[in-house]
Amino acid sequence: MEKIPMTRSGFVALERELTELKGKDRPAIIRQIAEAREHGDLSENAEYHAAREKQGFIEGRIKELEAILSRAEVFDPAKLSGSIKFGATVDLLDEDTEEERTYQIVGEAEANIERGLLNMRSPLARALIGKDEGDSVDVKTPGGVRSYEILAIRYE
Repeated sequence: MEKIPMTRSGFVALERELTELKGKDRPAIIRQIAEAREHGDLSENAEYHAAREKQGFIEGRIKELEAILSRAEVFDPAKLSGSIKFGATVDLLDEDTEEERTYQIVGEAEANIERGLLNMRSPLARALIGKDEGDSVDVKTPGGVRSYEILAIRYE
């Protein structure tokens, strides 16, 4: 099986989510199903069907997280340096809007663009990998080509 690259913080966050699902959410949904069953006829019991649907989601997410964590290959970005690679935190300047942005290049399982965690397979991450401070990169996006200047590279 293919290993899944991940930062230490991403691995810990997914472990925490798995623990919460197994220790809190799963028992709570089992109680909700039991309570809904007590209301009688299951064929017209909306609470029961909603709880069963939520249970399916929880069990699916548990299986997904277990599979990801079992195949995770954890990297410690603090031990890296130099040009941009997996785990780098990069400060960028959008050359069109003059807006500064900070992203960390992470694995697909931990990516969250709203939190500045950039999927290593995204067009922007692929354009940044191997570059150094001061370089400019052009990235094809659905809205056209965007240009970014690399202001700083950190490994934290």
